[in-house]
Amino acid sequence: MTDVQQEKRLAAEAAADLVEDGMRVGLGTGSTVAFLLDALAGREFDIRCVATSVRTEERARELGIPVEPFDTLDRLDLAIDGADQISPDGWLVKGGGAAHTREKIVAAAADRFVVIASSDKPVDRLRPPVPLELMGFGLQATLTAIGRAELRGVPPSPDGGVIADYTGRVDDPQALAAYFDATPGILEHGLFSPTLVYEILVGRGDRVQRLVPSS
Repeated sequence: MTDVQQEKRLAAEAAADLVEDGMRVGLGTGSTVAFLLDALAGREFDIRCVATSVRTEERARELGIPVEPFDTLDRLDLAIDGADQISPDGWLVKGGGAAHTREKIVAAAADRFVVIASSDKPVDRLRPPVPLELMGFGLQATLTAIGRAELRGVPPSPDGGVIADYTGRVDDPQALAAYFDATPGILEHGLFSPTLVYEILVGRGDRVQRLVPSS
């Protein structure tokens, strides 16, 4: 196991310790969440889980972790997910695995959204690419409106959206997020506000650093 993998495992195990019997838990997507699923597997408690991707759902079921559709629960006690980048003030870039729309829905539905990451994810400032999920209808018009965006060339999201990446500068994530939110044809983007985040657990060497973002 590499140093980065070890850091991911430490952060994931620290997050797993936050899960208590009876909780409703949102499971994110990605390589760090894979360690979370391993940490949760075999624990003796009764939890209800929703998954942000087919990949996470399938792996969770393989490990005996119960997963249900996210169509009846109206709130979650806890959601745990990774991040591609973490800014000093707590903005996140997510969506490298093209699951950012579902990830944001789950994060927003949770009383506590906890981010788990290795020490290479905190950055001095956010940089492109920023993942996007776009409507297929009017796709070229949407790409023209965005200006600097490239289709990723991957299958559509589980909800049928087209996956693309914004390649322009990310000098002001709040302003850029507002621009994306106001642009017709953009279903969702991978900028996550610090207001969504309860806590960030970063594996650093053999310890876990706990960060609370400004909001």
